[in-house]
Amino acid sequence: MTFKMVHNNLNVSNLEQSLAFYDKALGLKEIRRKETENFTIVFLGDGLGQHLLELTWLKGHPQPYDLGENEFHLAFETDDMDAALAYHKEMDCVCFENPAMGIYFISDPDGYWLEIVPKKD
Repeated sequence: MTFKMVHNNLNVSNLEQSLAFYDKALGLKEIRRKETENFTIVFLGDGLGQHLLELTWLKGHPQPYDLGENEFHLAFETDDMDAALAYHKEMDCVCFENPAMGIYFISDPDGYWLEIVPKKD
């Protein structure tokens, strides 16, 4: 028996705002969506791998999501850390930098942290 990771889910409070952010900040594009009376699910991909990010908008959930201590995060690899950091600073979404480790984090519209790491050679 084997298992393959296929997606991660984040619940979002404003689907259109989140879609715009993930496209602009990370180049993630909509792959497919599922609409129901109570929720909308949109799967995003980077066009490079098979792993997807699932954004779920619960239509009857008006309050912000409780992210606890926000220790959960997703990581994205870039081939140009300097350009990526400058771009995300321009977007004003950098929430934490760790120069000693050579990484930084950006925050999406709901406050989820997304780690940016350099490409490993």
